[in-house]
Amino acid sequence: MAAPIIVTALLGAADFGWADGLRRAHFPEERNLVPAHVTLFHHLPPSALEEVAARLKRFCSGPPPAARLVEVMMLGRGVAYRVESPGLMVMREELVEAFAGLLTPQDQGRPRFHITVQNKVEPGEARALAGELRRDFRPRPLAIAGLAAWHYRGGPWELAMKASFRG
Repeated sequence: MAAPIIVTALLGAADFGWADGLRRAHFPEERNLVPAHVTLFHHLPPSALEEVAARLKRFCSGPPPAARLVEVMMLGRGVAYRVESPGLMVMREELVEAFAGLLTPQDQGRPRFHITVQNKVEPGEARALAGELRRDFRPRPLAIAGLAAWHYRGGPWELAMKASFRG
């Protein structure tokens, strides 16, 4: 069955371990179906996979984009770390141009890159975690190790392809 494609940035090993540990600690267990990541696109058509893969591999032939964790942000019923990365945004904008006419409304807008550590909880629980995480938070660099495309079939994502930055 054809499944929509999700495109993500993959975190460097140390940052992935830290972020995924936070997800395991704070995400409702029954809803924590995917590893820590930064989403670039939520829903590309399955027919675009070959071109998506080729473009992601081309991006990864160069150095990784610089990225920073800049703040703890509320998601309404969850908490995330906001990520700034002009280089990742340039890559995404190139993909927006390439897939114009195929994008969902959610993917047409300018994203707020983030790493979700909690979602689908009561607002008070989310506010409490945000307060706790903000106490010790300092903006810092974030390692982006690669890019990946995933099939979304309603449960855990199925890896379609991934590429690592070489630079």
